[in-house]
Amino acid sequence: MSAPDNTLAGELFAPGVGAQAGPPTTPADSSVSPGAHSHGGPTPTGSPAERFTSTDPDAFGVPTGREETWRFTPMKRVRTLLDAAPSGAHLTWTTDLPDGVELTSVEADDPLLKGLPEPADRLAALARQRSGGAAVVRVPAEAQLDRPVTLGLAGTGSDSPDDAVVWGQLVVEVGPFAKATIVLDHTGLARYAGGVAVIVGDSAQVSLVSVQDWAPGAVHGAQYDAVVGRDATFKQVVVTLGGDLVRLVSNVQYSGPGGSAELFGVYFADETQHQEHRLWVDHAVPNCRSNVLYKGALQGEDARTVWIGDVRIRPEATGTETYELNRNLVLTDGARADSVPNLEIETGEIVGAGHASATGRFDDEQLFYLCSRGIDAETARRLVVRGFFADVVQHIGIDALQDRLMGTIEARLGALPGLEEQEVSA
Repeated sequence: MSAPDNTLAGELFAPGVGAQAGPPTTPADSSVSPGAHSHGGPTPTGSPAERFTSTDPDAFGVPTGREETWRFTPMKRVRTLLDAAPSGAHLTWTTDLPDGVELTSVEADDPLLKGLPEPADRLAALARQRSGGAAVVRVPAEAQLDRPVTLGLAGTGSDSPDDAVVWGQLVVEVGPFAKATIVLDHTGLARYAGGVAVIVGDSAQVSLVSVQDWAPGAVHGAQYDAVVGRDATFKQVVVTLGGDLVRLVSNVQYSGPGGSAELFGVYFADETQHQEHRLWVDHAVPNCRSNVLYKGALQGEDARTVWIGDVRIRPEATGTETYELNRNLVLTDGARADSVPNLEIETGEIVGAGHASATGRFDDEQLFYLCSRGIDAETARRLVVRGFFADVVQHIGIDALQDRLMGTIEARLGALPGLEEQEVSA
């Protein structure tokens, strides 16, 4: 499968920019079967090591920051979650539920939770263990909702390091042939470790929108899982703008052939913010499709973003079609973006597979073009960044939310120092 648009690799970026910011890597003990294709270094022999998962936090050990899973994460900041005790703290929920949608809760020993995908790191396992159960959103089979299911999750904490960590788990069950959009809107100040699992019934169409618009100082770590049924369609849109540290791990697996998953993301890191997005798409059944597009921008001293995209096509996943693309726009000195796409193919009987990554600054020629037509440099940069994000944000499909998020991005750009002093000669 070719890239959706071959011009994307050069869009916005100056000539010569476009190599990924970090080399693809695979765990030291992983391997690839003969005839397989792997991006991430030399191809050893044997079978690839399975990704380790467990519901037991101690099975992962205590991370040090040297592990592949944690090497990009600022351990000092994330330890506020990893070292936290169980608590009864909660986020404040506001809900808008269309007719027919049920919001309930289950206890920790409920069979529903035992059947969910397992945690992929210690933090996710702690969240599963300490959440004490889960909130459950159920959309009945064949439902055609007249508006999105909206869950507003607000933190009410303070800047005190003594504030308790909130542990949470949300499960979304969508019945066969239903069509639903679910919005998770995170705001306020909190230290939050959670999990979200979406079970997409056969032939259902589900969109999950997760907005991280936290207040400064918030810390959020979460694992998102999607299980996509036969001939079902799943779309996830992640928008990360706020908080001190946000680390989201998104996983997709297919429970039947013909499934399709699209993962879109937008992130904008400001001074000292760390935003990390890790994706794992596991193609283990035939004739499924996945497409990943994440875009990020950074500005300010010590702004940091991390994007890790892992796609595995197993031997039995014939007829797979997949592509992943990550692009980052660095607006100021002192900001850093790491981007690592990995693709592991264990069968030659696929429709197509590919990935790309690009990190760079504005293309001066584009700015020259706009300024030569009477647009000042600051407005020109805003237009370019707005266009950079717009094609991803529009996948949300909710006008009011899209306008709000683009407004937040515009406000961030307005705070960028020195734009008015940067000249582009016409």
